[in-house]
Amino acid sequence: MKPRAEKPHKPAAAKKRDQKPPAEKVEPKAEEKAPPDKADLKPPPQKPEPAKKSIPAPPLPEGVHYIWGTGRRKKAVARVRIRPGSGRILINKREMDTYFCQDKDRRSVTSPLEMVEMRTSWDVWVNVGGGGFSGQAGAVMLGLARALCKAVPRAEPALRDSGLMTRDARKVERKKYGRKGARKRFQFSKR
Repeated sequence: MKPRAEKPHKPAAAKKRDQKPPAEKVEPKAEEKAPPDKADLKPPPQKPEPAKKSIPAPPLPEGVHYIWGTGRRKKAVARVRIRPGSGRILINKREMDTYFCQDKDRRSVTSPLEMVEMRTSWDVWVNVGGGGFSGQAGAVMLGLARALCKAVPRAEPALRDSGLMTRDARKVERKKYGRKGARKRFQFSKR
């Protein structure tokens, strides 16, 4: 058998659809403006909202330095102390804004003070532990509401009507044996 003679390789001819016509350079006219980049668009400056006037805190009885309240939520326990002051909130010796990163947690902590319109009338010190940030925020909220009720008894109906005085009894349900979780079953195979 004779070896085949190799034919020289020719590159495949480019198809018409693969060929693109040369792009023409079009310069924008002076009248036409290029669309602005998203980075250039800035929201208009917002006017700061006027701060709501807080109702002044009533003076504490003679010989009393703080008013206490305890709150619980899930696994978290918060011991809250309040005293008439300027509205400073310290949680585990840190400012509230640095301790709670999420805005919803900060709002839930301050909601009892906002409800009775005393946001800047009380200084708040909190020791909280256990659970996660959401549970801790709920525990602080309940403890603060209870302390406010002791300090300002006329505020209790408003706090109770808004649900801030109610202990949220929901907890994680325990895992059961023979199942993957509290309710979830293991994967089932017919065959």
